[in-house]
Amino acid sequence: MTYEITYASRTGNTAVLAEKIKNLARMKLEKEPVSVRKLEEDGSQAAGAGMSDWIFAGFWVDRGDCSGEMIRFLEGLRGRTVFLFGTIGSGNPVYQEKVMNRVRSHLDGSNRVAGTFLCQGKMLPQVRQKFEAMLQEDPENENAKMRLANFERAMTHPDDEDLAALTEAVKKAFSEFLT
Repeated sequence: MTYEITYASRTGNTAVLAEKIKNLARMKLEKEPVSVRKLEEDGSQAAGAGMSDWIFAGFWVDRGDCSGEMIRFLEGLRGRTVFLFGTIGSGNPVYQEKVMNRVRSHLDGSNRVAGTFLCQGKMLPQVRQKFEAMLQEDPENENAKMRLANFERAMTHPDDEDLAALTEAVKKAFSEFLT
């Protein structure tokens, strides 16, 4: 059996998760090779990406979905076991579930989803500037205040609790699909 971690990461958050999965996979699989590939934003695919039996597919959330390079990658997978993982600016679990369902929809039905994981991640500084500009225009804008507060909370993520939850999700996937 072959294994790979293929991910897209704009701010480095998803790269942190990919590194954690790489370490977990190497401990669990011992002698099995685990390749790591980063997808490029320009749409070019990493050499050999998507060819393994088991694929850990990592993404950052872009406007309620995974980024374009990950959409193209997921749509090309056939007959694979896939673990989806990613980072999102929002800490709202209901919204996170909607996003994960949208991401799952890019997979062909011949793939098996071994598990999923999504956690909050820090955002680019431009996002904060956007929320601050909204408040300058309207100091009573509750939506802008809420988004700015969420931005501040996101600055510490992914954190140790997120990585512990990721560890549990990966272990569960391994125990259910590698027995």
